[in-house]
Amino acid sequence: MISTKIKKLRNKFNIYKIDGYVIPKNDSYFNEYSSPDRLKFISNFDGSAGLAIILKKKNYLFVDGRYTIQAKSQCGTYFHIVEIHKKLPWEVLKRGVKIGYNPYCFTSLSLARYFKNYFKLVPIYDDLIIKKKSRKVDNKFYFIEDHISGESAKSKINKVLKYLREDKSDCLFITAPENVAWLLNLRGKDNPHSPIPNCRLILKSNGKKYLFTNKSKIQHLLKNKNLLNTKLIDENKIDNFLKVLSSRKIILDRLSCSLAYENILKNKI
Repeated sequence: MISTKIKKLRNKFNIYKIDGYVIPKNDSYFNEYSSPDRLKFISNFDGSAGLAIILKKKNYLFVDGRYTIQAKSQCGTYFHIVEIHKKLPWEVLKRGVKIGYNPYCFTSLSLARYFKNYFKLVPIYDDLIIKKKSRKVDNKFYFIEDHISGESAKSKINKVLKYLREDKSDCLFITAPENVAWLLNLRGKDNPHSPIPNCRLILKSNGKKYLFTNKSKIQHLLKNKNLLNTKLIDENKIDNFLKVLSSRKIILDRLSCSLAYENILKNKI
C-alpha cells in the first residue's frame, strides 16, 4: 500500500519537473494533529512530528529521538530513517536536486532551516498527496466567559489596536489559530487534545475584523459581543482577500504564516 502511494506520487514528478517532494506532518494551520495527515498517508508513520522526502529512487523520513523505533517499525522498509536533531535535510540530500513542496504547509523560515539555499525549491499549489473532500462539520466553535479567560476580548483587541496605530500599520494578520483563540476568547474542537478553533483573523487598525474559517462552525455565534465589527469569510477565499491587502503595511508572524500567504502579500504570486 505504501509503495503504491509512493509510486503514484513519483509519477507526477515529470509533470512538475521536480526530483523529489517534501511532506510535513503539519497541515496548513500548522497543527500537530493535522487534518488531512499527509505524512501518515504517504508513509504510515503516525507520530506527532516528522518530515518525509520522496525522491525518484530513495525516500527519507526525518524524525526526532522519540520516534526512531516507531518510524522503523511503521515504515522502515520504504524509508531511510534519519534523526532530524542530528542531520537536517540539507545535510543528507544531494546538492542541486529540485524539491517540490506545498507552500501552504511551510513557512519561509522552516524551508530555510530544512534546505538553506542549496536546492531549487519548487512551489506546487496543487495538493499532490490527498484530494480535498467535503466533510460534514460537527465541531462548532464556542466562546469562553471573561471571568474564565481573565480578560475580555474587547480589552485584548484594544491593546492590539493601540500597538497597530502607534506602529502606523494597517492591519495585523493572525495566522496561528491559538492566537485567534486567545484574542477573541474563542475555542473549538479542531484538535483532539486542545480546544483549538481552526481559523485566521485580520484585524484592521480601524477595529474591523475579518475572520476566515468554515462558516458553519461559527454562524450560530454571530450575535455574540466578541464578533462585533466582524465579517465572516469562507477560509477558501482568503487568497483573494489577501491580494487586495498586498499594498498595505501588514504585521504578520513568520513563524505561523505560510509561504503562500507571505508571497501573496509581497505580490510574488
